[in-house]
Amino acid sequence: MASRGVVGFVGFDDSSLGLAASLLRHGYSVQAFDPQMAKLSLVEVSKLGGVTCTTPMEAGKGAVALVLLISQPDQIDDDLIFGSEGVLKGLHNDAVLILNTAVLLAYIQRLEKLLTEECGRSFIVDAYVYEGKSETSDGNIMIISSGRSDAIARAQPILSAMCEKLYIFEGEVGAGSKTKMVNQLLQGIHLVAAVEAVSLGVQARIHPSILYDIISNAAGSSWIFKKCVPQWLRGSHMVHRTLNSLVENLGTVLGVARSLIFPLPLLAVAYQQLILGSSHGVGDNEDGVSFKVWENVLGIKVQDAASEERYDPEEMARQVTARSKSVNRVGFIGLGAMGFGMATHLLTSNFTVVGYDVYKPTLARFADAGGLVGNSPSEASKDVDVLVVMVTNEVQAESVLFGDCGAVTTLPDGSCIILSSTVSPAFISQLERRLQAKNLKLVDAPVSGGVKRASMGTLTIMASGANEALEHCGSVLSALSEKLYIIKGGCGSGSCVKMVNQLLAGVHIASTAESLAFGARLGLNTRTLFDFITNSEGTSWMFENRGPHMLDNDYTPCSALNIFVKDLGIVSHECASRRIPLHIAVTAHQLFLAGSAAGWGLLDDAAVVKVYESLTGVKVEGKLPILSKESVLRSLPAEWPVDPVDDIQKLTENNLKPLVVLDDDPTGTQTVHDIEVLTEWSMGSLVEQFRKKPKCFFILTNSRALNSEKASVLIKEICANLSAAAKSVGDIDYTVVLRGDSTLRGHFPEEADAAVSILGEMDVWIICPFFLHGGRYTIGDIHYVAESDRLIPAGDTEFAKDHAFGYKASNLREWVEEKTRGRIPASSVASISIELLRKGGPDAVCERLCSLVKGSTCIVNAASERDMAVFAAGMIQAELKGKRFLCRTAANFVSARIGIISKPPVSPKDLGIFKEKAGGLIVVGSYVPKTTKQVEELKLQHGQQLRCIEVSVDKVAMKSLEERKAEINRAAEMADVFLGAHMDTLIMTSRTLICGQTPSESLEINFKVSSALVEIVRQITIKPRYILAKGGITSSDLATKALEAKCAKIVGQALAGVPLWQLGTESSHPGVPYIVFPGNVGGHKALAEVVRCWARPARLSSTKELLLNAEKGRYAVGAFNVYNLEGAEAVVRAAEEEQSPAIIQIHPGGLKQGGLPLVACCVSAAEQATVPITVHFDHGTSKEELIEVIELGFDSVMVDGSHLSFKDNVSYTKYISNMAHAKNILVEAELGRLSGTEDDLTVDEYEARLTDVDQAQDFINETGVDALAVCIGNVHGQYPASGPNLKLDLLKSIHAIASKKGVFLVLHGASGLPKELVKNCIDLGVRKFNVNTEVRKAYMDSLANAGKDLTQVMASAKEAMKAVVAEKMHLFGSAGKA
Repeated sequence: MASRGVVGFVGFDDSSLGLAASLLRHGYSVQAFDPQMAKLSLVEVSKLGGVTCTTPMEAGKGAVALVLLISQPDQIDDDLIFGSEGVLKGLHNDAVLILNTAVLLAYIQRLEKLLTEECGRSFIVDAYVYEGKSETSDGNIMIISSGRSDAIARAQPILSAMCEKLYIFEGEVGAGSKTKMVNQLLQGIHLVAAVEAVSLGVQARIHPSILYDIISNAAGSSWIFKKCVPQWLRGSHMVHRTLNSLVENLGTVLGVARSLIFPLPLLAVAYQQLILGSSHGVGDNEDGVSFKVWENVLGIKVQDAASEERYDPEEMARQVTARSKSVNRVGFIGLGAMGFGMATHLLTSNFTVVGYDVYKPTLARFADAGGLVGNSPSEASKDVDVLVVMVTNEVQAESVLFGDCGAVTTLPDGSCIILSSTVSPAFISQLERRLQAKNLKLVDAPVSGGVKRASMGTLTIMASGANEALEHCGSVLSALSEKLYIIKGGCGSGSCVKMVNQLLAGVHIASTAESLAFGARLGLNTRTLFDFITNSEGTSWMFENRGPHMLDNDYTPCSALNIFVKDLGIVSHECASRRIPLHIAVTAHQLFLAGSAAGWGLLDDAAVVKVYESLTGVKVEGKLPILSKESVLRSLPAEWPVDPVDDIQKLTENNLKPLVVLDDDPTGTQTVHDIEVLTEWSMGSLVEQFRKKPKCFFILTNSRALNSEKASVLIKEICANLSAAAKSVGDIDYTVVLRGDSTLRGHFPEEADAAVSILGEMDVWIICPFFLHGGRYTIGDIHYVAESDRLIPAGDTEFAKDHAFGYKASNLREWVEEKTRGRIPASSVASISIELLRKGGPDAVCERLCSLVKGSTCIVNAASERDMAVFAAGMIQAELKGKRFLCRTAANFVSARIGIISKPPVSPKDLGIFKEKAGGLIVVGSYVPKTTKQVEELKLQHGQQLRCIEVSVDKVAMKSLEERKAEINRAAEMADVFLGAHMDTLIMTSRTLICGQTPSESLEINFKVSSALVEIVRQITIKPRYILAKGGITSSDLATKALEAKCAKIVGQALAGVPLWQLGTESSHPGVPYIVFPGNVGGHKALAEVVRCWARPARLSSTKELLLNAEKGRYAVGAFNVYNLEGAEAVVRAAEEEQSPAIIQIHPGGLKQGGLPLVACCVSAAEQATVPITVHFDHGTSKEELIEVIELGFDSVMVDGSHLSFKDNVSYTKYISNMAHAKNILVEAELGRLSGTEDDLTVDEYEARLTDVDQAQDFINETGVDALAVCIGNVHGQYPASGPNLKLDLLKSIHAIASKKGVFLVLHGASGLPKELVKNCIDLGVRKFNVNTEVRKAYMDSLANAGKDLTQVMASAKEAMKAVVAEKMHLFGSAGKA
């Protein structure tokens, strides 16, 4: 494989070796220099195929990029860079200089200034190289890079090739240094918090190893806690110089913060603690400083506690549960968010539960759920075996137990209380003593896990108490928990563990706020910063969970800020009573207190970030930036060089399992053609489809119009029928695609869950919303919607605000987590990157898919149709290896997967309907803003030709049934009138969006509106020329309910991204083209463009097209002079009956008498005809006359300069030809002169002259005419008694000349010509015959026997003229040629 370019390295350490090796694997060449030429890393790169250089200049020679390692600030003025053999001497000016460094920002910026201003370097980026630390990225190379957008665009392919994960910060260099500071801030705070937490736990006599086991799997966990605590407990030490280095680094961070006037209270406290720890080092003994430092400072012997005999709290829980006594009746006090879920879960676990809460509506809900209700704590406690108390704080616990009507007054002797509130251990100890005096038992059982897990019985419970008490209520604790820990030490030990967890959780929330606020102040994109930290040592459970709340500026309370005011207040109280200083925890407590004092106490606890925002003016909200589409697409690696479509087509033809697409609205057919779509899924229909052995077929589910429960039931039904049908036809295997909206709306994951419940577990769920024609791109796992040249994150578009299917996340990993409500964490979602598609191709895709754990979810990034094809080819390879996939995709995936090559938009002419008279029907139900703009543009462009009927949404969805019915009838009646008048008709819902209070109510309103449109279309009796439905739900309902289609053929697209169906024979309008126009596709002119293409043309043909067809068919077209309405109608009716093209011709005499109304009459007659008819102006003898005529709507004109000299005829004809051709009007001219009389123009025989052959050639060349009226002995009016004497040899000679120039020959004076002579003329090239005299005579003769009434006269005249015209059409050979 040819090299993708040379990358140079100057300065080469172990991390550089990893970068170079990755570049070599990706097809780059590497040349490296380091002052220490004997470095092992240089030897290794040579083994891999790299080249070692003797000077920095040599390393840069011919390189597209050079990676410059700067580990110390003093290297900036080094000869390595600026010397006579330095980097810059060998490096081309267009090469990218990549500064591999994380030295202080000031030094990086100084170096950039030197390189740009003094050395003229244009393309400079920095790169902070880092090893990932998370479970998913552990050991992977990550790079943070920053620089100007043009430099980043040039560097990105090289940077991407060097690492597994690239984080880009566009702007000034230095993002690596800034991000490193934020990461160090978190490490320092988390380190001190871990020390305080373990120390507090040991002081509370909790075994530190047990504390570690519980918290490392709970909300208080962090990378530092998981990494460092086991080392401390094993006696492994943090070396003194490492601690000193950390102190030095944090001092630098605080110095930068001071310069920015930015407070970092948590870091400041952590820094002081670390200084204290560092000061307790033992001389130069590197192993002397560890946890023992804090043992000395705090007087707590952690090592001794760790060496004590430990026990297994989960095993103790199993033993307690096994010995648990039967519990019949449970009291439950406190039915808040957590308590209600816990109590209702006990009901489903077959416990009898009596509930109490001060909020009466909650009691009613509990009763509806099957619970019993007490009107006071004492009523809820009567005759119970176990009482669960789940209130907010100690005051409430005291009140419900010992206050008025308190529970203690009615609890039976020997019963047990489970206190699950987070309270202080001291309160628990005191409470136990008081209850023992009343012969009551107590279990201290704080819980963790959140509202959802409470309702599912999957909480984590840390329980403590006397064995008798634990065994008494073990079955209740077991029913409520997934993880149950029994903590030794008596009542209060469980609360001690919870207290330690809350210490860490609270500090980590506050440190998340401090770090993101500081990052914002440093000018970093906080969302990118967040993504990086989640893969570094600075991460924590709370950082990953609460950070998104801060980035989204969404403080909907999951856990209120005041909860941590209380919980950290407990920690503060305990540290005072136990005489143990907890500096970091107390400082975090003060931050939460500040937030509560500011009025944010009832918001989510992540709102503590507002303390920093209000003090400093920064905004942490991490909205993804709007990007330049052109810049982003240009910055991506080159596409995979081989188009896999041919391979895909071969595989699909060789019986690869078919694709069954369950389409949640009809718009999913927008990238395919020659595929069938079913609107019903009976066994018979599915069996028939499978027997056809198709590569693909669609089933229109329209599930987006349903609520999630109904959608799930529907998908299960369809999948069950599919499974049964496939088995009955030889057990056919197939792949299911859940085609959904490219803007992420629809029932996910409900439909996927439903499908899997029938079809069985899949290896991978594929998420692929890329859709090129709609401007939907997925890049870096972020889904974008293109608007003009901007890429807008999907979560920031109007689509994300959908009342039924709204969402917040643009990152598809986060979107999956959001839509699954945390069931599938973002961190567990895999992805196929654009880099993998474009660098690795189908084989790499297959390898990646096959490597995923069964049941994985995988995002597909794509920015082009080639990307999509590469993925499809790789997926097919994986399928051939036995992998099963369930795909949730947009439309492009389907066409890629079956190897469809797009074809041009289908036109009415392609379907043979361009001649039909009826108007087209356009129905608009979609409410997205894009649709409204498109409708406005449609009315603006087609207002005169379009008839608009607005349907009141208020009347059909919100008013009485009578008003709804009247509105529907009104719209249907008007539509019939307009369509019958051959007018394109727009039926649209009023544009004011009416929404419900809930997503279900909004869907119900949508249903009423959609069903009204269905009823309107169902009542329309006129068959439209075509039907266009705008909006997914609208198009589905119209197809299935109004038009009763069961099967349709996808013909192609009416416009890119706009499917075109042809309705089946069973529908109410068989064969009618059905255009499915998605609500979210196309620019604001797209709808108007489709309607323009599908509108019935004003003329079915032009005069030139008529004569071209005549030339091809070797026949002639009759041009019939008309003088009134009857004449025009006679020509049209004859033409329609004989299926012949025709020309309506107006003579100057006729125009003089009939004026503009006559022209309008003829033009309208031609436009309304069902066969090709054009309008021609005959014998224009003056410039003034023809200049006026050209503007009146004629298709062709005759320039008659036959009365002029040859020279003047040429000049006159040329002048008019230029004007007429500018308006696409055909020009006929006359050379020679006919004798005879036509209307009031008479030419005597002595003035007549034949066409001169030599002049004909010059005339055609100089004038550029399209048709030539020849004089070969023909005359206007009646021929003499001896009959016509046509010079056929002359005609033959003229035709030989004219045919070379594509000029058509015309013969005036066709009235009275014998049939044989007419046929001879046609054989010799005449393509247009003018007929006047015989038609006029028929009209005049009809008047003698027409009858007395005027209408009878008109009818008689029309019939007489029509007979003559029809006869001529047969004579000229044009009959049947329309």
